Amino acid sequence: MVNQRQDRRGGRGRRDDQEDSQFVEQVVKIRRVSKVVKGGRNLTFNAMVVVGDGAGNVGIALGKAGAVPDAVRKGTANARKAMIPVTLKDTTIPHEVTYRFSGSSVLLKPAAPGTGVIAGGGVRAVLEAAGVKDVLTKSFGSSNSINVVKATLEALKTLRSPESELAKRKAVTVQS
Repeated sequence: MVNQRQDRRGGRGRRDDQEDSQFVEQVVKIRRVSKVVKGGRNLTFNAMVVVGDGAGNVGIALGKAGAVPDAVRKGTANARKAMIPVTLKDTTIPHEVTYRFSGSSVLLKPAAPGTGVIAGGGVRAVLEAAGVKDVLTKSFGSSNSINVVKATLEALKTLRSPESELAKRKAVTVQS
């Protein structure tokens, strides 16, 4: 009986590993949240998770649960659902971008090949999950890692390829 359970778990574990092998997952921040109620304190946990495929898709999510592993699992599942495509130019980003989310601002600059990811914790996690290899970054304002991660993702959403923008503009001028 015990062997069958181990086999089933092992089988499921291997299948999950094969599915997960294509994704880069990183837990950026785990917070313990305490809510005071009539009977005492209720403790829950938040986990900010970044998931990417390393080829231009990345997602973030905040998982909330009564235990840390459950919060991480929920965050990972939600981040996979919320993945967005990111415009890349070879191993870097196509242009410089600054974005502000709440009290945090993030500056992303393209870099020459071989530079690497010059970034702090939350920004580094998002960029590496997206597949960016060479970039220079600077974080301003609040260092709240959840806001920094959200600002980084929003900055990546605003990236545009010069070639695609030129094609869109030419198509608009031809029609009008």
